[in-house]
Amino acid sequence: MPNPGKIGIGVLLTAPDGQCSEKSQLLNVCGCNNEAELQALCAALEMAFAAGARKLLLRGDSDVAIRYVRGPDATQIARLSLLVAAARDWLPRFDEVQLVWIPRHRNREADRLSRQALGLPPSPAPHARSRRRAR
Repeated sequence: MPNPGKIGIGVLLTAPDGQCSEKSQLLNVCGCNNEAELQALCAALEMAFAAGARKLLLRGDSDVAIRYVRGPDATQIARLSLLVAAARDWLPRFDEVQLVWIPRHRNREADRLSRQALGLPPSPAPHARSRRRAR
């Protein structure tokens, strides 16, 4: 925020035993939200590898980042292409990697960490929607 602007990333790594590691980092670059999401994805892969993970289920709320890294979707934007290539370079280091898109409201901890890196307050909790019956 703003977009484009400073890039803050947030990553939450959860081991099979439930142990969590967090990363909240303000990067020394500016860019768009897609660059931030790809930077976070690369950081998540690096963290998981450093932690010794061999099988990885990576959940992210950026459909663009997940599609580009998982393939076959591609981008012609050079800055994004470099980040996609960097993320794809990490994939063969694992025995198995699943990249799964999830809605932002299910990725609140990573969102909190990225906002924290930017010095922003956490996003407000979504309001419960009341369902009205048609009469």
